[in-house]
Amino acid sequence: MPLTDIEIARAAPLRRISELARDRLGIADEHLVPYGHHKAKLTLPFVDSLAGGPEGRLVLVTAISPTPAGEGKTTTTVGLGDALNHIGKKAVIALREPSLGPVFGLKGGATGGGRAQVVPMDDINLHFTGDFHAIGLANNLLAALLDNHIHHGNALDIDPRRVSWRRVMDMNDRALRQITAGLGGPANGYPREDGFDIVVASEVMAILCLSTSLADLKERLGRIVVAETRERRPVRASDLRAEGAMAVLLRDALAPNLVQTLENNPALLHGGPFANIAHGCNSVLATRTALRLADYVVTEAGFGADLGAEKFIDIKCRKAGLAPAAAVVVATVRALKYHGGVELPGLAHENLEALGRGLVNLERHLHNLREVFGLPCVVALNHFASDTEAEHALLRQRIGALGVAVHTARHWAEGGRGAVSLAHEVVRLCGQPSRLRYAYDDADSLWDKLHQLATRTYGAAGISASAAVKAQIDRLQQAGWGHLPICVAKTQYSFSTDPALRGAPEGHVVDVREVRLAAGAEFIVMICGDVMTMPGLPKVPAAERMDLDAQGRIVGLA
Repeated sequence: MPLTDIEIARAAPLRRISELARDRLGIADEHLVPYGHHKAKLTLPFVDSLAGGPEGRLVLVTAISPTPAGEGKTTTTVGLGDALNHIGKKAVIALREPSLGPVFGLKGGATGGGRAQVVPMDDINLHFTGDFHAIGLANNLLAALLDNHIHHGNALDIDPRRVSWRRVMDMNDRALRQITAGLGGPANGYPREDGFDIVVASEVMAILCLSTSLADLKERLGRIVVAETRERRPVRASDLRAEGAMAVLLRDALAPNLVQTLENNPALLHGGPFANIAHGCNSVLATRTALRLADYVVTEAGFGADLGAEKFIDIKCRKAGLAPAAAVVVATVRALKYHGGVELPGLAHENLEALGRGLVNLERHLHNLREVFGLPCVVALNHFASDTEAEHALLRQRIGALGVAVHTARHWAEGGRGAVSLAHEVVRLCGQPSRLRYAYDDADSLWDKLHQLATRTYGAAGISASAAVKAQIDRLQQAGWGHLPICVAKTQYSFSTDPALRGAPEGHVVDVREVRLAAGAEFIVMICGDVMTMPGLPKVPAAERMDLDAQGRIVGLA
């Protein structure tokens, strides 16, 4: 039987992280905070010392709209990083940290697969260096301070009906989406409606990933709007004097994490906002640090290009002054056939007609990246054993007609050497001029920003909202928040808000169900369709296959 991902990872010879940092990146021991032998944090003074130095080229890895067939975006990111090092380039990959929600829920592990993984795989997928725990604690400390203030006299005149700050936990638990807090009499506080989000949807996660220093982190935390007074004035975390204690909990979490690939190439893993409910990118500090340590940095944005890549550009790049030199769009024949209407049991059979129908999904993502955002692109065709030469030929013909190269990548089976041709194409694209553009301007109204995004990138006919939601958007605009970018929370499975609409639907309407102000992170969350900020577990959770063997080793984590 073939080895599982965790068996491959466990058999890999790893280098001590201190040796890897010294030999590959020139980082001395005193600039590392080790977490065991194979993972470490870079000290913030060292990160700060790199500011102003030369920066390498940034490569964005994104994908078609995800399907149950899988696309292998993280695997491709790791494989491309290994391939660039294989051809003699100094490359570092920059990824997000996995959330325990999908690890124990639908996806399982999120460290790549096969011969293209970041390791130590089990540590990274589970508690890692404790960053997510610190974020959850900081978020919930603010919630506790808020309720405590109301309990002890409410000097700020907070309206308990207009408390917007929610608690979080890093696990899928649908029963906690809506709760009632403060029951049990006056000693336990003021009864009110409350609820939980998953940690990756917390504004604290977004703030940590967009902050550039401890001072910036503390300032952003203080700007969080947690509630309104009875006169509808915003109440901030700084009004509760919460930002200092929150920063104490987050001090160590702000430092980027250094690990390695199976081929002993350096990787920075830091932060983990979901792209379907948050902005879907690793931290600005990790990306900037990687750019100052390497000639090429390969980073990943979550889910399809309509979500992760769009937010990477319209939020992260806009705020941090980053500009990718090229984009890699990951696709598989299997996933494209799924977009063409084939169900999972039939994906292993050749079906050129369905592939032709499904290619519209890839074509729209390429159109958006090239024509809307101005990025040169290459398609990474993640190879599966069931692919046929005729299917590959059709894909190359259709995509080649657009002037975009398609490179078959076999990194899952072969590691970095299996993606060498893709690496050469990326190097070529990085040498070409590119001019990054955004989907909308800062000066556009919040409503116009969503309308432009929906019509230009989702193929929608328009947008809609209830009278109450539209009034909320108008209030945010009038209160001076209109200059902020928007962060659309919607299903990852479709360009529309209906996960059942595959391919490249057109003429649909994007309905805004809820709006949240993220004043510290500096964006407005537009929740559309039925997407949930606290996911639920599937009927058969990945947790059911996990266990410890007789030697205490983790099994079933894939």
